[in-house]
Amino acid sequence: MFERDYILRMIEMIGELIAGILGLIRKGKLDQAEKELNRIYGNMLREDSAFFRSLPKEKLTENLLRDHNYTNGHLEILAWLCDAEAELCLARGDNPGSLEFSEKSLILFEFIDMEEKTLYPERLKKMEAIRERIRGLSQ
Repeated sequence: MFERDYILRMIEMIGELIAGILGLIRKGKLDQAEKELNRIYGNMLREDSAFFRSLPKEKLTENLLRDHNYTNGHLEILAWLCDAEAELCLARGDNPGSLEFSEKSLILFEFIDMEEKTLYPERLKKMEAIRERIRGLSQ
């Protein structure tokens, strides 16, 4: 129970940090947003965004759970970070990068949603927003 509470607190904290990053993106402070994202990747997941970009989406969850000993909590943090990364790519006009990170974020959120079997309206809302972004980028 303690571990689950800790993970939930970490996810809440990530949500606040992501909100700050999205605010920087909206203000056009893209370099500052990228630095903050990289800091969070390093602090929370001990890797940078290039590492996660290099992982094939088809084996993303399997690879991270098996080879890197990630937990569902790590995967949820990564899902939120990938979503923010997708927004940053979009703001920079990097539509292929935005599509790639959006797809990975959605894969992670869907995996967590299946595994956790707990209804989180925020997660469902986020997943629908990501699907909408993917539809727009795929046209």
